[in-house]
Formats: sequence, structure tokens, C-alpha cells
Amino acid sequence: MRRRELVLLLGGAMMTARTLRAQQLMPVIGYLSAGWPESDNIPARLTAFRRGLSEMSYVEGQNVAIEYRWAEG
Repeated sequence: MRRRELVLLLGGAMMTARTLRAQQLMPVIGYLSAGWPESDNIPARLTAFRRGLSEMSYVEGQNVAIEYRWAEG
């Protein structure tokens, strides 16, 4: 009975490791601004932010996700 439990445990661990390796998790960057999304300078800042990421080979939606939050003052 112990051998059977060990084999099942090892088999389950191998399947879990294989599944985790198959799933490539995309990194998430949080963007927090004290202003409002409609603010005049926000589009320019976001453009510069995305440009800086692309210079480091990160493209939103392809290999990095960005979550935006606004404190609205």
C-alpha cells in the first residue's frame, strides 16, 4: 500500500511540474497615478511609459500586462 501511495504522489508531482512549466505566466506591472485618467498630461506620460518598456523589449499584451489605477486626487 505504501508503494502505491508513493507512486501516485510522484506521478502527481511530475504532472504538476509539467503543467506549471507549460504555463508561462505574464508579468504584471501596476501603474498608479495620483491624478484622473482624463487629465491633460496622462496620455503623454503613458506614451513615455510604454516607450520605455518597449526599449526593454516589453510590449503590453504580448509579454507584459499593465494594470492601471487612478487615485483621482
